[in-house]
Amino acid sequence: MSTTTSRSSTSSGKQRATLRYTAMRLGIFAGCFLVVWGLTHLRVLPAGLGDSNLMWVLLLALVLSAPLSWVLLRKQRDAMSEQIVEKVDRAKERLAANQAQEDA
Repeated sequence: MSTTTSRSSTSSGKQRATLRYTAMRLGIFAGCFLVVWGLTHLRVLPAGLGDSNLMWVLLLALVLSAPLSWVLLRKQRDAMSEQIVEKVDRAKERLAANQAQEDA
């Protein structure tokens, strides 16, 4: 029974890692967006053509936030990949067990 409890608490912690990574990734994007928007508003960075200023800011924020997330969120990304590997392994085990049961 304790293994079930520890397994569920581990699973819960890893699910939190997924939510944490997603929230942190959105936070980095939002921060980049605000910085780029501020620099564009102050005319440090060129504005887009015509009405495309918002699209320019979004695109530039996305380009800046991607490598920052890659470097800064390595630990959270590793925790998420462990979670995915565990889920895939459990699914493979269940599939093998079902196939063995069908064969028997």
